[in-house]
Parts: sequence; structure tokens; C-alpha cells
Amino acid sequence: MANTAAGEAVILIPSLEPDNRLPRYIRELLENGFRYAVVVDDGSSESYQPIFSEIDAIDGVTVLHHEHNKGKGEALKTGYRFIQENMEGITGVITADADGQHAVKDCIRLAEKLEDGKQALYLGTRDFRKSNVPFKSSLGNRATSLLFLLLYGHWISDTQTGLRAFRKEELPFMAGIDGSRFEYEMNVLIACARNGIPMIPVEIETIYENENKGSHYHPLKDSIRIFKVMAGNFVKFMGTSLICFLLDQGLAAILREWLLPAAGLAKGAFWNVNISGWGARAVSAVVNFKMNQNLVFKLKGSPKQAAWKYAVLCIGIICLSNCGVWLLGKIGMAEWLAKILMDFILYFVSYRVQAAWVFREDEKA
Repeated sequence: MANTAAGEAVILIPSLEPDNRLPRYIRELLENGFRYAVVVDDGSSESYQPIFSEIDAIDGVTVLHHEHNKGKGEALKTGYRFIQENMEGITGVITADADGQHAVKDCIRLAEKLEDGKQALYLGTRDFRKSNVPFKSSLGNRATSLLFLLLYGHWISDTQTGLRAFRKEELPFMAGIDGSRFEYEMNVLIACARNGIPMIPVEIETIYENENKGSHYHPLKDSIRIFKVMAGNFVKFMGTSLICFLLDQGLAAILREWLLPAAGLAKGAFWNVNISGWGARAVSAVVNFKMNQNLVFKLKGSPKQAAWKYAVLCIGIICLSNCGVWLLGKIGMAEWLAKILMDFILYFVSYRVQAAWVFREDEKA
């Protein structure tokens, strides 16, 4: 019996130079309850067009074409825009790969999740502990999962899964995320983390046919691109932090050594130390806020709400650092070492809080 949940969702498959398995896979999807499928030909050569013609002739299937290869991210967004403009009566979208990795029964499981109507990104999650998983795939996913946890505070055991599902209401959001190739899917995870959209794992069958040689994923080139996407903002964050650290130290030195003594506040005096320290920190904090707003997190909305959140965070970080240094000193750690340890930990905390709270975009905006 056809699955009713599958009938209300649309399958979206980006494809580059597929083999004859793709038409069979699509027919199997339709035979098991799916009524709609959209396939995006991402610039395949002329010799592959008979396969797309065969797919296009299947009732309920639409094939879209790119004149030249634009990448998986662009292929997905082409499909999103078409679905948004032409398919109103669906519950949501399920993206699947064209290389045979996603079992039909797992696509149906995601379709059933969409019936809840919950705002979420459902991730078909593979078990990388199984013996049939290529070492490069297992290692790559574990590394990206760990880095994602460190930078964005979410543990996602399968960051590179192509089997995903979301409500139709999220189509504009998904189509607006940056990225044209394999890094797009990582950008989606980052965008969901920053916008508070739950990412819910759904266990699926782990399929790797012929060592996954049908995939157009290039382990070195695309892994570097994905890691650049994940760590890119953090590298910018470190850059702005370094600039503002130098600005803070420079302004404090100028005030402490020359300007304040010229005004009658001797070097080493209580007010000299406090005015130079807090004055320099006030200027560097404003500069750091503006740089993070415009260069790192690229806030599009009003900065007013972000500004007071940033101020609260700065005060909180200073208080936590001071308390941590005091507590570690009580158990015998040298203060200079305790200061380095606390500031190192709180540096990552600051980044995550700024990404998830200070510069988080209002969803309606």
C-alpha cells in the first residue's frame, strides 16, 4: 500500500552525469508512495541526456537543467525555487543523492517526520562504525562533527548527509543560504545553528556501493572547502580579536605613558591605571563589536539589540575570568597560568555566544 506521508512530500535530487540506477531509483520511489520528484541536471554532458529524458518521461517527475556545472548547492537552490513557485500542496522537501546511497524506506521515514509540521531540519544519519564505511568518509565526518561541536555547540554525527527534510515554509530560508558546491550543505547546518532551528537526526541505512565511487565528492578539495566554511568565521573572529587586542594595548600605553601624565596623573597612580585601562577597553570593545557585526557574523538587522547583548557578554566574560582565576588560585595554580587558561576557554565561549545569541538574526527579519 502506498505511503500517504510520502505522497505529500516532494523528493529533490541534484544530479551530475548519473548512471542507469537513477531512473530505477526514481521509479522505486514513486512505486512506494511518492507522487512528486524534481531532478536537477547540474550541467551533465550531452551523452547523459538520454537518461534525463527517460526520467522526464516518468509521470510526476520534473527535470530541470543547468547549462553548465554550477555545483550541488546551486542545483539544490534551483530545485527549491521551482518547488516554491510551482508546488503549493506539499508538506515539505526531502533531498536525496543520485548515487544510490539513500534507501527508499529511509526517504519514507523522513516524509513521515514532515507530517508533524515542526520547524526542524531532519538529518538522515548514517552509522560510521560499520565495516562497509570507507575510512575517508568515517574520518572526515568525525573531524567535522568535532569541529562543529566546538564552534557551534551542536553534536551532529553525520554532517555530510545528503538525505535531509524540512517543511515547505523553510524553502525561502534554504534558498537564501550562501554556497554553490558541497560546502552549501555545511552552511545550512551553520545557518540552522545560528537561527535556533532544531537539527534532528533520523537513523538510516548506511549504504556505500562500490566504495562510493559514483559520488562526485572530492575528498581533499571538497573537505578543504568544507573546513574553510566551518572555520572561516572563527578565523575572522581571531583576526578581529588580534586587531582589537593591539588597539587596546596601544591606546592604554598612550594614555598611561603620555596623555594622562601630561594631565597631572602620574604613571602608576590609581586613576592613571584605571582611566587608561577602561578607556582603552571601551574604544577597543566598540571597534570589536563593529568588526564582528560587519565582517564576522554579517548582521543584517538592527545592531541596537546586538549592542546591549554584546555589552552584557563582555561584562559576563570579565566576571567569569576574574572568578575563575581566583578559584584556580585557591587550589594552588599560579595566577598567570590561571589567567591564560580561563581566557583561552572563555574565548571559545565568547565566539559561540556571539554566534548563537549576540548576532543571531531575528527569524522574521
